[in-house]
Amino acid sequence: MESIRSGLRHIMSDFLQKQPQDEAPVLAWPVVCGAEVASRTKAVGFAEGRLTVEVPDANWRNQLAAFTARYLSSLNELLGSQRVSDLRFVVCDLKRASADKSEIKNQKS
Repeated sequence: MESIRSGLRHIMSDFLQKQPQDEAPVLAWPVVCGAEVASRTKAVGFAEGRLTVEVPDANWRNQLAAFTARYLSSLNELLGSQRVSDLRFVVCDLKRASADKSEIKNQKS
């Protein structure tokens, strides 16, 4: 099983290294944090070495902040360089933001 996981990470790493520098860390976030965390968070931007991730509340922000070093190491390993030097977790009501986007989309239709 480990060789499959290793192979998939290698494929993902190759893919990410071909993406625009400002998009690759955002795309890498769900791979690095895992499915459970990815379902509750959203990477929203990358600039000047900082990846910004929206989280549902202050508890999530505090818990994820404790894993910052691990996330940075995994991101940079996957990206193949020291692109990400900082993570910023910001509280955002992800359900409301998703509903707002759906409402705007429906208004345009």
